[in-house]
Amino acid sequence: MRRELTALAGGSVLCAGLLAAAPAAAGPAFAPPVGTCTPWAVSEVVSGAGVVENLAFDGAGTMLVSRTGLVGGGGVDGVDPDGTIREIVPDVDAPGGIAVHGSDVYFATGNSFSSGVAGTESGTIDVVNLETGDTRTVAQGLVMPNGLVRLDNGDILTARNLGAGAGLTRVPAAEPHTPETVRTDLGTVDGLAAHDGNIYTVTTFDTTTTLRILRVDDLTGPIVSIPLPGAGPLNAADDLTVGPDGIVYVAYNGGGKVVRVDPATGDSCAIASGVPLVSSVRFGAGPGWNAEALYATSFTGTIYRLERP
Repeated sequence: MRRELTALAGGSVLCAGLLAAAPAAAGPAFAPPVGTCTPWAVSEVVSGAGVVENLAFDGAGTMLVSRTGLVGGGGVDGVDPDGTIREIVPDVDAPGGIAVHGSDVYFATGNSFSSGVAGTESGTIDVVNLETGDTRTVAQGLVMPNGLVRLDNGDILTARNLGAGAGLTRVPAAEPHTPETVRTDLGTVDGLAAHDGNIYTVTTFDTTTTLRILRVDDLTGPIVSIPLPGAGPLNAADDLTVGPDGIVYVAYNGGGKVVRVDPATGDSCAIASGVPLVSSVRFGAGPGWNAEALYATSFTGTIYRLERP
């Protein structure tokens, strides 16, 4: 089975070589691939963590999670390997994605359904220093910033998946950090991940769940699009991550599963099901966390560990 390779910017068929920025011939478009994975073992790390939207690891032994309210409110919390939960930043308005750079933790705020629908520019990108506890605002005037990734050059990308302006926004590293819309032709994109010169994002409410891949050095250029199985709104794909080997893992919030995608072939399959309202996935990092395991957050307040068979 092969993936569909489409250049949204130019309308022509692309080659798999876009992932490595090397052109080659491409075959025809194929239907979304469906495969079978050997299920990963699923266990609970902690429960009662609230409505958890996103997670990241600081590499020093703490899992950082964004805890949100259905109508606003929330905070950024730390989770220890033994399951202890502690506040890092209290009273955060609807926090979204998290990105870690050294001792700085970047997080999106204003990620609420009402803001997305109404186009309310109340969202910000804030950063807290884990050593000092100091918090500052990096950018403001954003509409429902959800997915978040910090690039090597210091730029920040955020995604919005609701409203007329759904798409990708860049916050430049240089002051005054004025947000700029990169593109709105990606669909209702949510989670963001960076790996090996590529940016990965996935649609949430489109008819077909689609993994989008673009180059960090050409954000307005061609895009690789990989359709995934299942009905898009029922899947309600949320966040995603990329393993060291380039394999992508997507959290299906509505579908209650985690899907593995090989971007080189387009093959995909579910590695875990029965994970209700799963919102984000990351590989463990730091003391006490299994680097070979995926950790998954959920709107139910449970944080899971997924381990390979």
